[in-house]
Amino acid sequence: MPTIVVEVMPKAELLDPQGKAVAGALARLGKSQLTDVRIGKRFEVTVEGEVTEAVLADVRQLADDMFSNSVIEDVVSLTVVSADAPAAV
Repeated sequence: MPTIVVEVMPKAELLDPQGKAVAGALARLGKSQLTDVRIGKRFEVTVEGEVTEAVLADVRQLADDMFSNSVIEDVVSLTVVSADAPAAV
C-alpha cells in the first residue's frame, strides 16, 4: 500500500526553540559547521488503493486543517512513497 508523507515545519519567521536548543548542543559538541537546526513534524498516511488526485486533495486538506497550525506552521511537502520503494538514507 502506498504512503503519503506530510512534512510540517515552523514558519521561517518564527523562533524554533527546540531547533535553537539542538543547535546549541551541536556547538557545544564541537560541530561548529552545523549552524542552524529547525525541527518539524512528519506524518505518514497509508492509503488503501490508488493515490488519486482526490486522495491527495483530501490529505492536503487534512494537513492544512489537522496536522498543522496555520498560524505558526507551514505544510512544506506531500510525498507519495510506494510500498515497495527502498527507504531513503
